[in-house]
Order: sequence, then structure tokens, then C-alpha cells
Amino acid sequence: MTAHSGDGVTGDDVVVARPRRTAWMGISLGIALLAVFTVVAVLLRGSDSGAIFHLSDQIAMVFVGLLLGLACASFGTPKVRADSRGIDVRNVGTTRHFEWDQVLSVSFPDGASFARLELPDDEYYPLLAVQAVDRDRAVTAVRGLRRLHRRARED
Repeated sequence: MTAHSGDGVTGDDVVVARPRRTAWMGISLGIALLAVFTVVAVLLRGSDSGAIFHLSDQIAMVFVGLLLGLACASFGTPKVRADSRGIDVRNVGTTRHFEWDQVLSVSFPDGASFARLELPDDEYYPLLAVQAVDRDRAVTAVRGLRRLHRRARED
């Protein structure tokens, strides 16, 4: 079977999920922050506030806006990719691989914002790529992950 590359799309062998609404919101907020900081930096030099601002202050202001914008946009980077061998989970800033025999179950508790892998010793690992705000895409991804987990446990 072939792998599907779409968000939340499941195939017989591969499940790939990425957040959609959170990604759009993060990118939009990141662009807005960069724009605001850039406008403030441009207007900073000509203000009559009594403080003296230099070109370096304007550049620093744009740089701060860029850093904050990138931080907001990074919330759209989580990804889950699972196949018959295991599951790769990329959250914001971290990536981990789990073999299916390390996973007790895939759950999405009532009221939770995202799905999670239930692990031994009452631990869990969040799946930030599978979020409640993505509704049907999240349901499809969780069902696909549970199917792969079930098949791996049967073998």
C-alpha cells in the first residue's frame, strides 16, 4: 500500500497527521506580530517621546518581532507519522519514536485539547498534531492510529 501525505489522511499502512487550525492561527499571529513590530520600528525614530532611538534600535525591534513571529508559527510544526513498525511524534521542539509494543493505547480523553499515547507506568506522551479543534481530521487520525496499534499488537 502507498503512504498518503495529506493531513489526517489514513492509508492501510501509514497515518500522517498535522494540526490545521492551530497552524493557520500561529502563522497568522506570527505575521501580525512581525508587521506590528516593523511598523513600530519604522515609527520609532520619528517620535517625539524624548528618548533617542537609533537605527540599531529599529533593527532590534524588527528582530524581536521576527523571533516572536517564528515562535507563534512553530505551533504549526507538530506532526505524527505512524506505520506498522511504530509512531514518530514531532511536537514543538521535540521528536520521539515509539515502537507499538511501547504503547498501551492511543487515547483522546474527554475535554482534552489533543490526543495522547498511553505508556507504561501511568505515563503519556502528547500528540500535539492531533487536536480537538481539527474535529473530523482528529477523529480520522485517532481511528487510524488505533487501527495500526491494534494490528501491531495482534502480530
